[in-house]
Amino acid sequence: MNLLILGAGAWGTALAIQASQRHAVTLWARDADHANRLLSQRLNSSYLPGHTFPEGLTSSHAPLPGLIQRADLLVLAVPMAALRQVLLEVSPFIQEKPLAWLCKGFEAVPGSALPTDKAYGLMAHEVQAQVAPAMLAGVLSGPSFAQEVAAGQPTALVAASRHASVRQALVNAFHADKLRVYANEDVVGVETGGAVKNVLAIATGLCDGLQLGLNARAALITRGLAEMTRLGVALGARAETFMGLSGLGDLVLTATGDLSRNRQVGMGLAQGRSLGEVLQSLGHVAEGVYSARTVVDRAALADVDMPIASAVVSVLEGQLTAQQAVAGLMGRGAKGE
Repeated sequence: MNLLILGAGAWGTALAIQASQRHAVTLWARDADHANRLLSQRLNSSYLPGHTFPEGLTSSHAPLPGLIQRADLLVLAVPMAALRQVLLEVSPFIQEKPLAWLCKGFEAVPGSALPTDKAYGLMAHEVQAQVAPAMLAGVLSGPSFAQEVAAGQPTALVAASRHASVRQALVNAFHADKLRVYANEDVVGVETGGAVKNVLAIATGLCDGLQLGLNARAALITRGLAEMTRLGVALGARAETFMGLSGLGDLVLTATGDLSRNRQVGMGLAQGRSLGEVLQSLGHVAEGVYSARTVVDRAALADVDMPIASAVVSVLEGQLTAQQAVAGLMGRGAKGE
């Protein structure tokens, strides 16, 4: 099987390393210098240092049409903000080949609040429906840190698509002894979980940064899961999806793991650092920062109450301090679970 992975960041590289132990994999970088370093060093020193490339993995900056023609599966390892443009670039050449994206989030809407024309941020499958509705596409998601996948530590992911051929292609490409891939038809649920968990991880980082204790963390994760499920069901997802890998699984990992960039954002803000300082120190994208406002706006449009996500937006936008946000959540009136 020939795989083409577009995007040579940490996550794309980690999956390329794993898959290339069984398949021929090309890791494509948009920046020519970056691609040349990958080729000469046989590792991604910029985003995933310490993990050398297997023999089956090569890097490239060659024109996409030829690479796509030789590929059996195309994987887009790009941030949510770049997804629309990349889909536009590849759609003329993809034909009926399966494609999957790895990004988690909602496409941002210009401005800081819901526009008066009710425009709202789209999930990845909604972007694809606008750009290339006939494309055979899906998403690979779930609880996963790039460093652990690259190191061959046990991981489980979910491959979601309404097309059985896409689900099977992802299973064939990535399922292995140390990496399990479960198929799922609920794209809306899988993508909602992947987007909202990043925002909730910032909230957990705020909680941990303020040293509020494990009781508070457990309560926040549990109530956050309820928020995630409410939004997903309102958007057409199945409630049981949020008890799986892309819901509860990804939320627990991102909200508690020390490798979580979104959790680190919350901790940094709780310690009194500015958002700019925190993001600069990370050196990588923290998707929750860019999708938080859009998640809350989409929830408002669907008449879904998301107090934890709304509190995160208030902190990110400088309207509340971390202490004020937590106090506001704890001061809400009593209600049934």
